[in-house]
Amino acid sequence: MHVVVEIRRRLRHVVGPLLGLGVMVYFVYHTIEGDRGLLAWWQLNRDIRGAEVTLAELRHERDTLDQRSRLLRPDHLDPDMLDERARAMANQGRGDEVVILQPTQPR
Repeated sequence: MHVVVEIRRRLRHVVGPLLGLGVMVYFVYHTIEGDRGLLAWWQLNRDIRGAEVTLAELRHERDTLDQRSRLLRPDHLDPDMLDERARAMANQGRGDEVVILQPTQPR
């Protein structure tokens, strides 16, 4: 009987710190692993950087296409661009020309 009383007395002094430690471990775990934790934040930043790179590439492609389309506007028609597009559409060239095909990049 004396042993049970001694265990209960010591257990009362241990329960508080163990509960505090458990709460602290819970919050530290969710700070790192949770939906809004550090790992999720790092992944989100990595995704943002990837999206910014994709955005820069798409803006460059859009600017290139915009520049080419500006050369074909009726108010300012570039003869070289018109000739290039006409040959590409007709799939023809002159006999003294050399055609150099460039590989297209996959999108």
